Amino acid sequence: GVLWLLASISHAEHLSDELIHAGADVFAIVIFLLAAMSLVEILAHYRFFDVLRGKLYALKLNDSKQFILLSLLAFGLSAIIDNLTTTIIMIQIARQFFKGRNLLLMGAAIVVSANAGGAFSPIGDVTTVMLWFAGKFSAGQIILQGILPAVALWAVATGLMYRKLDKDTLDTNTEIVTKWLRSEKIIIFTVFTSFLLPLAMSAFSLPPYMGLLLGLGVVWLAIDLFKRYVPRETHLTASIEDLIRKTDIASLKFFIGILLSVAALHTMGVLEKLATLVYGSVPTETALIGGNISLGLLSAILDNVPLTAIAIQILNTGNESLWVLLALAVGTGGSLLVIGSAAGVVAMGMLKELNFGNYFKLAFFPALAGYVAAMAVWGVQYFLF
Repeated sequence: GVLWLLASISHAEHLSDELIHAGADVFAIVIFLLAAMSLVEILAHYRFFDVLRGKLYALKLNDSKQFILLSLLAFGLSAIIDNLTTTIIMIQIARQFFKGRNLLLMGAAIVVSANAGGAFSPIGDVTTVMLWFAGKFSAGQIILQGILPAVALWAVATGLMYRKLDKDTLDTNTEIVTKWLRSEKIIIFTVFTSFLLPLAMSAFSLPPYMGLLLGLGVVWLAIDLFKRYVPRETHLTASIEDLIRKTDIASLKFFIGILLSVAALHTMGVLEKLATLVYGSVPTETALIGGNISLGLLSAILDNVPLTAIAIQILNTGNESLWVLLALAVGTGGSLLVIGSAAGVVAMGMLKELNFGNYFKLAFFPALAGYVAAMAVWGVQYFLF
């Protein structure tokens, strides 16, 4: 609010147009995230993650094999349901399979894997959503150009952490759920189909959030039909309004504040000076690449959402590959420190011993090696193809 008052005093003539544009950007991102969070809450209520945990338990794997499997699941799931939600779910599952130092290693690996998986998906991280909505790359471009660097980061980082595992620990024998009801399968299938609809909306020249809203509406209708025609009271008779209320509204308010603040700084011309500082007055291709990689390292200290919002305003290039590099850099650079990403912060809250120092000892150098590998793979792709 203060920033926009300052913008009004210094740049009153075009203020209305700037605010309308900023409001449209904020609306698109917040509605998309609200729909996505609601769909994930529906997955949780319909026992998708409970059955996933049960099937993992039934495999009777040792810690080494479970480490690889859970980190791989975190990598894959984060590309679909976003890295923050994936971290929460996978750490809850990891608690059933790991103890002591192995649990801390698994928690750190989940953070790194989830951030890597979210960085190559247009819907896997708030930053990729922001860049996709801003038209900086297409869904196909971020997937095709980002997947190999992301895989390289995951393989290098988790491979190095894998070598630090202690001997096997006993699994926790809690209530095991291994099967879905037919109605649950229908809801779960519809939810995952909904996550694909944003990609299809581009064929109709519609924004991606229309796809998720359509999917949420179809799921809502299916749930209400089951409530009407299932004669007995079960967990299937869910209130979708209650599920939507469970979404992380505090995070959405944070994104609104950040995006409006950055838009105000852009209106006042502050970001132009910052662009000159980071990329130079006449940025070359080398300067743009170096600047993007540096922003990724900076995201280990500063949140990647404002960094991305600033970059969208100051980075003056139409080269989609450089925007893919930015998405990879700021999406995975936060893995270097536990405070560098939302996934790391939530992991620190869920695993009290995974503090700043322990995470640094266990994950900093593996995450840094993975980051270097990802940047190298991107560079090879860029200069060859």
